[in-house]
Order: sequence, then C-alpha cells, then structure tokens
Amino acid sequence: MADDHTREPFNDHAMPDDRVTEPFSDRSTSDDRMTEPSSDRSTSDNRVTEPATDPSTSDDHTPEPFSVRLEVRGYEIDPQLHLNGGYYVQYADHARFACVRAAGVSVEDLLAGGLGPVNLETVIKYHRELRVGDQVDVTCAWEWGTGKTYRVRHRFLLPDGTLAAQVEHVSGLLDLGTRRLVARPDRAWRIRAGKPELLGLASPEPA
Repeated sequence: MADDHTREPFNDHAMPDDRVTEPFSDRSTSDDRMTEPSSDRSTSDNRVTEPATDPSTSDDHTPEPFSVRLEVRGYEIDPQLHLNGGYYVQYADHARFACVRAAGVSVEDLLAGGLGPVNLETVIKYHRELRVGDQVDVTCAWEWGTGKTYRVRHRFLLPDGTLAAQVEHVSGLLDLGTRRLVARPDRAWRIRAGKPELLGLASPEPA
C-alpha cells in the first residue's frame, strides 16, 4: 500500500434516505449491526503484510476476490479483549481503498471530477472473535445493479479460511455539485479503471 493511504472518501455514511431513489430491494438488516463507535485512532500505513490478490491471475473459473492481510494490534482491542467494532469498518475501508487503487482508479481525480463515493448503509456480522496478533484477510467484492446504488461486500477470513466477520455496504457516487447520486455509478467507475474486473465490472468495449 502507498504511504498516502486515505480512508475518508469511503467513510461517509450520512446520506439521507430520500436521496436514494433506486435502492437494492433485497437488502436485509441484521441485529448484529455495529453498536460501538469507531475509534479515532488511524490505522498504520504498513498494515498490509501480503500483496493484494489480483482476480485476473486466478486459474479458477471464478476469480478470487481482491484481498489484503491485516494484523490486529493492541490499541484496537476493547475491554472484552477482542477487536473493537469500529475497526471492522476501518479494515473494510482499508481493503476497499486498496482495491480501488489496484484497479487503477485515482480517488483524487474522482473527487476533482466532482464525484465522491458514499456509503448509504453498513451492516456488520460477527462470526468469530479477532484478538491481538490475529491475522485476517479482508476481501472486497463489488456487486452492480442498474440503478444508483451498488453493494460492496467484505469477508474477514483467518489464514485457515475460517470466516470471522462480514461487512457489507450499500454505496453510491455523489455528484458533489448537485448533491445527488449519479444515475449510473458503474459507468463512472468503469471509465476510470485500468482493471475494472477488480471492481466487478467488464472492460469497456473498444470504440
């Protein structure tokens, strides 16, 4: 990961509901939603201990999702001696930013062009404790519909494949001028990506 890692473009969960006119209809809610506020500590830029996975190099018919490996640190632990709930969102943000960068998208250029990624809904599901020193692979998989929103799913996997947690977002692209979601966010991402397959998108057809 580059040293200029920034999470802010992916941390806006405050969009009003009435601005989403075409949400996914199958969204389910969970009683396991995060109840602990995020810590104000920033994660270190050297958190990635393994290179991200590039789905285009997989021999399997279904490519493996992009992932980064992180290690749980002492200051991220809550009084119950496991990972504080807020850090699950930060880990997911970290993986998503790395995925966008690996796809060749410059978030700085995206913002300069008047577009900003926003999260409209976040759900966390806890399956297994993460404690100090645990290593976890955080995957990033994108799902697209035909409307203004899309999903980004993160799975937290121990090195042996055990599922520790899931973080799922419903997201969109905000037009920073009109303060409304753009109609086709998939197109906006695709034309900016050198490797759109990392974002779950097909390559643009040649002109």
